[in-house]
Amino acid sequence: MSGIIGKKLGMSNVFGNDGEIIPVTIIQAGPCKVVSIRTKDKNGYEALQLSFGERKEKHTSKPLAGQFKSSGVSPSRFLKEFRSFNVGDYKVGDQLGADFFVEGEKIKVRGRNKGKGFQGVMRRHNFGGVGGTSHGQSDRLRAPGSIGASSYPSRVFKGQRMAGRMGNENVTISGLQVVKVLPEQNLIFVKGAVPGAVNSILELIKK
Repeated sequence: MSGIIGKKLGMSNVFGNDGEIIPVTIIQAGPCKVVSIRTKDKNGYEALQLSFGERKEKHTSKPLAGQFKSSGVSPSRFLKEFRSFNVGDYKVGDQLGADFFVEGEKIKVRGRNKGKGFQGVMRRHNFGGVGGTSHGQSDRLRAPGSIGASSYPSRVFKGQRMAGRMGNENVTISGLQVVKVLPEQNLIFVKGAVPGAVNSILELIKK
């Protein structure tokens, strides 16, 4: 899928044409520079390698620094490949920004959601809890309950919902509408929420 790299800046709201309040996420979409072009003849597939964010050369590894130098692009913090581009329309050094999107179109946003650490079954899996809220049952209110029978199968099935680490996973949300585009500031306003905390890196993908 074709797309660019962005950064989540926070949430706000805007007014629609009919006066409706629309909750939006403000995303810095680019600027992304084309660092490398993958072709079928050389790499077996077509894709654009895009960079995002600034980075000092002294903090860049030597292999990456050499790649940036040969491309004539200043070192960047993030590199990602996007397929489904018509690579013949681009050359190394081209820049993509918020004008890559148009108002009203639907996009997919991919990011890493917030890590919440070790959580119990009620928060992690929305369990209802066990027992009542009185008569001395306070030690079982948030318990997971039975996890299987003893005689058969005499084990716990794989995939049983239990307490454990929650969050810090890759999440993709489809069908998000671009409400507003500000090309001069490389900002887009997307209706609804997107994964991750403020300043987290996102992939903005055209559907």
